[in-house]
Amino acid sequence: MAHSRSARDFVALSDLHPNLARPNVIGVVIGKTDVRSFPDRKNIGTERYTFSFTIRDSPTYFINVQSWGREEYIRSLSESFRVGDCVTIENPLIQSKEAEREEKFNPVTPSCYKLLLSENHSVVKTSSCYETDTRLLSLLHLPVKDPQDYYSLGDIVANGQSLHGRVLNVLAAVMSVGEPKYFMTSDKRKGQRCEVKLYDETERSFPIVCWDNESIQLAQSWIPQETVIFASDVRINFDKFRNCMTATVISKTIITTNPVETVVDVYTVEQLKEKALQSDGKLDPLHGIIYGYISTLDIDENVSKVLRNRCSICRFIVNEVSNTCTFCSDVSPQCKSTFASFDILVDVTDHTGTLRSCYLSDCVAEETLGCTVHEFLMLEEDQKTALKWQLLLERSKIYFKVTLSPNWRTGLKVNLLSCKLADPVEASQSVLGRDWKY
Repeated sequence: MAHSRSARDFVALSDLHPNLARPNVIGVVIGKTDVRSFPDRKNIGTERYTFSFTIRDSPTYFINVQSWGREEYIRSLSESFRVGDCVTIENPLIQSKEAEREEKFNPVTPSCYKLLLSENHSVVKTSSCYETDTRLLSLLHLPVKDPQDYYSLGDIVANGQSLHGRVLNVLAAVMSVGEPKYFMTSDKRKGQRCEVKLYDETERSFPIVCWDNESIQLAQSWIPQETVIFASDVRINFDKFRNCMTATVISKTIITTNPVETVVDVYTVEQLKEKALQSDGKLDPLHGIIYGYISTLDIDENVSKVLRNRCSICRFIVNEVSNTCTFCSDVSPQCKSTFASFDILVDVTDHTGTLRSCYLSDCVAEETLGCTVHEFLMLEEDQKTALKWQLLLERSKIYFKVTLSPNWRTGLKVNLLSCKLADPVEASQSVLGRDWKY
């Protein structure tokens, strides 16, 4: 009977090198491809099977693993674990990677090496060590790229076809997850497709398409309007049929679920203002959490303070007087239309002060208010007032993004990314200062 291994038996991924004999490694699976087959050059008329995956054992280190072999072995191995599982790998072959060639199709990793699995010599098992699993599972929420390095969905739409074919990172929330659709390709291979709609504070519905079984299974676990994803290295395309921009999950892509939960920097309003003052005008976009409450929310006075019209093509706010978009000037006026969107300025307050004129807009506003623009317009004035008082002065957990904006009245542009009622214990701990960011 095999004995259970302790952490001392495993080599850290960062310590791997080709001269290391019979290493054992452990990590959490953060990415995985489907099984594919290729003609075997040595045995004409037969096929070799392969799949690859990526494991991580620390915030800074992850490595690609590839396996080749008979169909039975490869399919059995692939089906034995999924993204999110902790695995141990015994006796892999450590090989230097040809970064330029391999990273066209595989995730970019900080390692100079890759691991190869042999049917005869290597063993992959799911891990069941509670302490190790707990440590490794926390890595699932850490993006593999700089979490500040991403395009907003609005930026992708605004840049349009100039981004066609580009590979880039996206941070967004899940609006809806479509049902997987199965089909047969022209060469009699089974295929599948699943479309997920994403949204952020700049765009209300943006499609990302999954073509492989692994990403489709992962997508089925996402909770609409709750799950946030950081998708590194997705391909951006212009869909001529639908006349819109789309993203596609490819073999390079690694999707990190709920990366916003890794925003653990809790600020008070006072600390946030101090950080901005100390930045000398060079503050990078800053993400964090404030435990506070909305102290000003004028939604029951004047509709013009609550709703703005946006261009249906580029989604930028249109000129109020002419009701036309001046941004996408190359599009015929006859093709343009507008739609109403929430665009509310709110004040956020905690026990140290107030952040004035924060943006609560578009989908985040709909989620916070609990109604769509159409539903809001159907409300009577007293109903709008009642809605306002349901939200005002309620202790909330508020995720925010701050950028310096000299032209903005406060010098800081604050976008609210999420605003939900706070857990009382969590909020009280924040007031006691246990989680503050200094």
